[in-house]
Amino acid sequence: MEKKRQQQLTRWLRQQRVHARPWTTLSTLLGLLSALLIIAQAWLLATLMDRLIIGQQPRTQWLPAMLLLLSCFAARALLSWLREQVGYRGGEKIRRTLRKQVLDRLQQLGPAWIQGKPAGSWATLLLEQTEDMQDYYARYLPQMSLAVTIPCLILLVIFPVNWVAGCILLATAPLIPLFMALVGMGAADANRRNFLALARLSGDFLDRLRGLDTLRLFHRGAAETQAIAASSEAFRQRTMEVLRLAFLSSAVLEFFASISIAIVAVYFGFSYLGELDFGHYGSGVTLFAGFLALILAPEFFQPLRDLGTFYHAKAQATGAADALHTFMTAQDDSYTAEGTQPLAPYQPLRIEAQGLIITAPDGTPLAGPLDFSLPPGRRIALVGQSGAGKSSLVNVLLGFLPYQGSLRINGHELRSLQRSSWHQAIAWVGQNPQLPALTVRENILNGQSASAARLQEVLALAGVDEFIARLPQGLESEIGDQATGLSVGQAQRIAVARALLKSCGLLLLDEPGASLDVRSEQHVMRALLAASHQQTTLLVTHQLNELAQWDEIWVMRAGKIIERGSWQQLSSQSGPFAALLAHRQKERS
Repeated sequence: MEKKRQQQLTRWLRQQRVHARPWTTLSTLLGLLSALLIIAQAWLLATLMDRLIIGQQPRTQWLPAMLLLLSCFAARALLSWLREQVGYRGGEKIRRTLRKQVLDRLQQLGPAWIQGKPAGSWATLLLEQTEDMQDYYARYLPQMSLAVTIPCLILLVIFPVNWVAGCILLATAPLIPLFMALVGMGAADANRRNFLALARLSGDFLDRLRGLDTLRLFHRGAAETQAIAASSEAFRQRTMEVLRLAFLSSAVLEFFASISIAIVAVYFGFSYLGELDFGHYGSGVTLFAGFLALILAPEFFQPLRDLGTFYHAKAQATGAADALHTFMTAQDDSYTAEGTQPLAPYQPLRIEAQGLIITAPDGTPLAGPLDFSLPPGRRIALVGQSGAGKSSLVNVLLGFLPYQGSLRINGHELRSLQRSSWHQAIAWVGQNPQLPALTVRENILNGQSASAARLQEVLALAGVDEFIARLPQGLESEIGDQATGLSVGQAQRIAVARALLKSCGLLLLDEPGASLDVRSEQHVMRALLAASHQQTTLLVTHQLNELAQWDEIWVMRAGKIIERGSWQQLSSQSGPFAALLAHRQKERS
């Protein structure tokens, strides 16, 4: 990773600290109090040793100092526990904030953009990469301040006692952060590569898991097993590379800290033997000075050791921040900022398009140019072969795809509307029902309120009442993750009931019967046909024989509307719709 990019990510990581600044500041203050207790503890220990060995004082004279020393031990243990708790809370606060930002961004981009990457990569972004921010904010950032403050406090205590010991510590201290930074740059780059490999591995594994039945049918099980094993081995090697760099960083810290402490010990040893007579201030090198310096020397390097230990957390956070920062700050030219114009609720909707070109998130044209007008209450059936652009038109009406040209809702450009107010005016039923709530009732109500009579009416229209009595707890039955407690037909009927219950101005139906058996499809389509009279409705379907009751049929091909008219008009004349109808009848026969 380039140095400029590392600096950019480091600045971004520190900017996120604002979300948990009280916690990180409190963690630093607790660490500073613990350092003051360490100095007091060392002073008391050196005083006790000097009194016992040199002063030969009786126990009654040094007992108060011993009690104070024990109090320091207990207070340090309490502060360490408090610091761990405070650090965890700070990291938790930032992790929750980052996850909310990612989810808000995903909601803003919409499903059409999300489907451009494997689901496993989003799981890695939300879970592993966000989780790796914990130690950076809980430990590394507070430790950075302590790594400067605590050694300075210790030097202020040691220099008045013995200036040679202070100079030794002062001279060797810069070597540790220097080598730590050199090792850490390599660790951050290795972590970034490791996260990219993890995202690819997660996505590949989930895709293979979803296509497991297909792989078995084509006898690809053994080959895919080998591919997963090879990818896992490559990821293991990358992980070991990161750990190797982390261990190297710790070894460098321990080496220089041990050398420095050894030099201090050698200096005092020769001073006590009479070989060296400098460093003191006229009173000779005392036993108190030697004990104090040797007790505080390891504590002088301990904050730097801890910083080195947590430096791996910084490398992890920098590697994780690469993907997070790229995702959060990327500005796609095809997207504009969300509009601010509110849409008046409970109004009939008129939709007009002029020169409408629907594009993918990367700007690639998907359909268009389109020119049409959809008056309030009009019921349109949209047909065409796969890839004609029907789903693209539905997605742009949902606000999930960018567009060029004009698409106006009651005179307002769609891109200028508040997305939340526009979605309040829409009800949608897709090919694959999504039931995110816990129970059947919650999925149907979807945050709305409805009377018992209205709810029962909707259940009957959608055909939910046919199977609800067979569920263990009726409407209160839990449906399980991904609606595993229901069949596809039952889940789709619940989705239809949810759409029927909502008061909306536009009902969008994207192949609502695609995953259903014949009986369920007939029931669902009858319910939707009855509901289509209550608002503007656009139905995307491949079922051509059931469109006689719709107001108008639009035929799409190659991203354009090439034919329009009623069932009677289009089926009686030679044209694209008649050709489609003949082709479907031939397939059935």
